[in-house]
Amino acid sequence: MTHGSAGDTPAAARPNGVIVTDPPRAEARHVEALRGYGVATVHEAMGRTGCLGPGLRPVQQDVRIAGTAVTALCRPGDNLMIHAAVEQCAEGDILVVATTSPSTDGMFGELFATALHHRGVRGLVIDAGVRDTAELRAMGFPAWSAAVCAQGTVKATAGSVNVPVVVGGQCIRPGDVILADDDGVMCVPRQSAATAVEAAEARAAKEEATRAAFAEGQLGLDRYGLRETLARLGVRYQPYAEYAEDIRGGAVS
Repeated sequence: MTHGSAGDTPAAARPNGVIVTDPPRAEARHVEALRGYGVATVHEAMGRTGCLGPGLRPVQQDVRIAGTAVTALCRPGDNLMIHAAVEQCAEGDILVVATTSPSTDGMFGELFATALHHRGVRGLVIDAGVRDTAELRAMGFPAWSAAVCAQGTVKATAGSVNVPVVVGGQCIRPGDVILADDDGVMCVPRQSAATAVEAAEARAAKEEATRAAFAEGQLGLDRYGLRETLARLGVRYQPYAEYAEDIRGGAVS
């Protein structure tokens, strides 16, 4: 489910919508630093927060992007506000599109991507449908969507641009950092970008140390102290012959 929420007054409740211009954005240096880490690493580093869930899938593979969010809140089957959002996009942004109720219509395609590419936009995240996926891949414009569908749309209903929207249970505000790769999409709040960089650096260093230990044969059971956890949970080791005897004797069901 997606809907808009703009402070005291939800954007979806405003009869004529609003286009907010020049919202503050996360610092470019923090965005670039976060781009060096995968979505899973940053998500774990931030206390397992920010993930937009399994519903958004990439139309391409082996692509990782990071950028600042420009948001568009649209009515289902109506991409008017995407046209309005294009004007508000700048180099380094990622367009994030939500709808006021669920939609799988193909609201975004090659022509939109061409316009956004000209403006230096790094990609699209849309909680609805995309089309022209072969063309998007060919032109190298990354997109993550909830659906792929050829169904067309209209341009008839007011919505909003650069207001908070909700995608996958996460509130995304204009200027927040969006990270996306093969594992999915996550959002880092603009005010938390610097903290996220530090946390991701620490997480990556920890993962590298663990990777080296595993490569030398250390077990996760020992590195993470999980033998104690197994014992505390009552899990025990038993030789096969003894286990088989227990089965024959009915001790194990």
